[in-house]
Amino acid sequence: MKKLALAIICVFCIVSCTETKKNTSEKINGSLAQSIGKINELSVIIDNELWTGSLGDTIRKYFGAEVPGLPQEEPLFSMRQIPPDVFTGLARRYRTFLKIQEGDESKVYVANNKYATPQLGYVITGTSQDEIIRLIQERSAGMIAKYKKVEMREKQYRIKKSVEYIPQLKEKMGVTLKIPSAYRIAKEEDKFFWLRKDITNGDMNLMIYELPLGSIPKDSSTIAKIIKVRDSIGVLKIPTNSGKFITEEAYAPYLYETKLDDKFAFETKGTWEIKDRYMAGPFVNYAIDDVANNRQLVIEGFVLAPSVRKRNFMFELEAIIKSIKFE
Repeated sequence: MKKLALAIICVFCIVSCTETKKNTSEKINGSLAQSIGKINELSVIIDNELWTGSLGDTIRKYFGAEVPGLPQEEPLFSMRQIPPDVFTGLARRYRTFLKIQEGDESKVYVANNKYATPQLGYVITGTSQDEIIRLIQERSAGMIAKYKKVEMREKQYRIKKSVEYIPQLKEKMGVTLKIPSAYRIAKEEDKFFWLRKDITNGDMNLMIYELPLGSIPKDSSTIAKIIKVRDSIGVLKIPTNSGKFITEEAYAPYLYETKLDDKFAFETKGTWEIKDRYMAGPFVNYAIDDVANNRQLVIEGFVLAPSVRKRNFMFELEAIIKSIKFE
């Protein structure tokens, strides 16, 4: 009898140890493991049959929607489909994930830092495929915004590992930015800066300048004023062999309202072109109300990279711009 009791205790201990090991498999030295993955990649945990059907089409429609302001069609996220039975070990450490499953009720819940850190996951449970599709249609906009915030923080974290301090920006423009060391000053004037980073077959660029407060008003003429200002600055400050650096005339830019360093800003995304040169690329422009200094500070990022995808280049420029601090 004693031997039987001892055997039961041993079995219980083995099972307990196995469960403990299983529950801590994502931990290193008692802490969650560092998350992994490229910027703007989303893991989608879903059965193969569902991924190839109407449910998968809905996920691709919303989470793979076109990024606004790019000259070529590119998705918000590059998606990686993972069957549920493969979602173990290293696969659980991806920074962002979306898990789809059928269940007894329809709901969306957050799995924050569940398997790694930093990590944001959403689990969508539905009583049917139609219910899951409905939840995606209703909730995807908010989920995408949260995913993008996580990716922006991650990009800024990576930038901080190799930052180039440019004291002239603080001295002449009254701002600081977290700028990677690969960028160099292409042009420096009293109230104008142009920074460049060389990439394969092209370059990434930042322009910083100021305008009198109210130069770009909040009314029906906002877009027209932004285009007029950026075109005049582009023609004067950005040298080209021939032609003019202007906003592409064929497409109207996208206009949003946002805040940078707690200051109101117009955010404009569109395409630039060099007139009559058949050269074009994306830009993102922020006109920030700096009321304390009676000015609008404009900071713009634009990319020249023919025949390659530009989403992540533009995302880097946005990450730099959104690190701005007014001193």
